[in-house]
Amino acid sequence: MPVNWGEYRAEGCWDELVAANGGARPGAGPLLATLAGLTDEQMREHRAAAELAIRAMGITFTVYDGEADIDREWPFDIVPRLIRSDEWRQIARGLRQRVRALNAFINDTYHSRRFLRESDMPAEYVLNSREYRQRCVGIDPPHGVWAHVCGSDLVRDETGKIHVLEDNLRVPSGVSYMLENRGVMKRVFPELFEHYGVHPVDDYPGLLSACLRSLAPRAQTAPRVAVLTPGIHNSAYFEHAYLAREMAADLVEGQDLVVGDDDCVYMKTVEGLVRVDVIYRRVDDTFLDPKAFRPDSLLGVAGLVRAWQAGNVALANAPGCGVADDKVIYTYVPDMIRFFLAEEPILPNVPTYRCVEKSQRDHVLANMRDLVVKPANESGGYGILIGPQSTRKEREDCARAVRANPRNFIAQPMLTLSTAPTLVAGNAIEPRHLDLRPFVLSGERVEVTTGGLTRVALRKGSTVVNSSQGGGSKDTWVIESWASDREAR
Repeated sequence: MPVNWGEYRAEGCWDELVAANGGARPGAGPLLATLAGLTDEQMREHRAAAELAIRAMGITFTVYDGEADIDREWPFDIVPRLIRSDEWRQIARGLRQRVRALNAFINDTYHSRRFLRESDMPAEYVLNSREYRQRCVGIDPPHGVWAHVCGSDLVRDETGKIHVLEDNLRVPSGVSYMLENRGVMKRVFPELFEHYGVHPVDDYPGLLSACLRSLAPRAQTAPRVAVLTPGIHNSAYFEHAYLAREMAADLVEGQDLVVGDDDCVYMKTVEGLVRVDVIYRRVDDTFLDPKAFRPDSLLGVAGLVRAWQAGNVALANAPGCGVADDKVIYTYVPDMIRFFLAEEPILPNVPTYRCVEKSQRDHVLANMRDLVVKPANESGGYGILIGPQSTRKEREDCARAVRANPRNFIAQPMLTLSTAPTLVAGNAIEPRHLDLRPFVLSGERVEVTTGGLTRVALRKGSTVVNSSQGGGSKDTWVIESWASDREAR
């Protein structure tokens, strides 16, 4: 049956497209009207077209299952998410502000450490962090930027207010899926684009390429850029290959590079060694260089950190930037903004308890049933306790882990994440929870993607949006506000 928006309800949640009375949010009218006019057969055809496009385009992700790596087709929902351009401009301002402060904090950490001396944050939270790198002390990366690519996860609460849930500054992934989602959507629903002035996203590879080339240590017109991947078994390999191809960069593994006696990095080719100027590394710090970090690493390049310290190659993101990719340090980002920029934060954090502090830890341990408890340095949705959905044993296990290593945990209230209409089994459209990961590029300039990767929890009632945990994605449309004049009534 065609969608009846009068019967659609997202109880207790802010829905991105449908207001509490069943009417369209500003700008969503043409989309809701189009969906309401589709028959079940037409909806099936659109879904089948999306699945065919994903298969034909080879859009996959890897799930680790025990000892096996399983490639799966990218889970995609054909109902786009809409964000009005006037709201997006404010979000983008907040993201630029946040990334500027984070880079200033990282740079300060490896130089004067004013923030560690003068703020309320205990210095040991940083200096004892597993992501702190002593080898980075005194390094001056180009433009003073350490985190060149940042993916900050945004959520909207039950009132519609946007919060920053966390910052990802080491090797944030997902941007290739943002780009491919748009390509799939244009194939499946070209008629929808007639109703909207949708801001493009396909300029991202060019912006990333310009950002990386601005870091080159040598003055030249065409610096050599390489994307360093752990290899085909990495869960984000599709993205590594995609971005290298779109940027006309070289896709390399550690074995393809060598550091010469001149402390420069060279790529092995059939014609001999070719110097590399910039490396967009998708390998974790500790695996980058067996001489600097883990001696057993087979993924990195011996001497790479030495070449970087000598200023002969640029690394993006820079080693050591992970000190700010820590959920305990995240709680101090509003203070960083005030300290380094003398501004008030535009985008608020989610209220967060630091388990390392006894009074806050005691509160967390006494209220686990109502909180979400997270490891400070994990990603991908792993290791999280969702209190309202947990068992007694899970809470007891988590409490033991918190007591054993309180520095490694934070807790947040159980947010009622916003929802959006999502096509589910049986061609029904139901609300599903989602978040948003925009990407911010920092080089000579700071650029923010127009929109980002919307991740959606495909399981009913779930708030876990990671693809490895059963989540999917939607195309994210930043639309001009004039679309609000065409509301479906």
